[in-house]
Amino acid sequence: MLEKCILAFAIARAFFMNAYGPEPVAINRYHLSTTPRYFFRKADKLKSSKVIDRLFGNGNNFSNFPFKVIWLPENKEAVLQTAVGVSSRNFKKATDRNRIKRLMREAWRLQKNSLQDHLQEQGKHLSVFILYIGKEVPEYEMVFEKIGIIINRLIKFADAKN
Repeated sequence: MLEKCILAFAIARAFFMNAYGPEPVAINRYHLSTTPRYFFRKADKLKSSKVIDRLFGNGNNFSNFPFKVIWLPENKEAVLQTAVGVSSRNFKKATDRNRIKRLMREAWRLQKNSLQDHLQEQGKHLSVFILYIGKEVPEYEMVFEKIGIIINRLIKFADAKN
């Protein structure tokens, strides 16, 4: 029994060995892919109460119903930081508010790369707060489409602000 286990281990090790040395080949299915990676990490989230107060006090805003976007072209922590919010006045149930915020974050995560790359090329920083001001729980397709429009507008505003 022990010999079979040792033999199986030896076969598996030989299978994963690199042809040029004794190190096993790292198998990572994401490493070989050329598709972009989509993240919404802790560093990408706008959490600082000082920055949020400055954003609401001095920030620029525009609406793209059912979203209101407040943005400020200064951020010392990251190239792009984002927060999302939903009014408890319009949505009494926390589950509805959480679902809307989850939809917004997912749509942002999948589309923010173009804005982030643009800001890095320009050497600019941006803080963004997206508020949902609608009265009904939205469908994901509508949220995805509107967030794309918001990102395009933010790219235009970033170009205009020198």
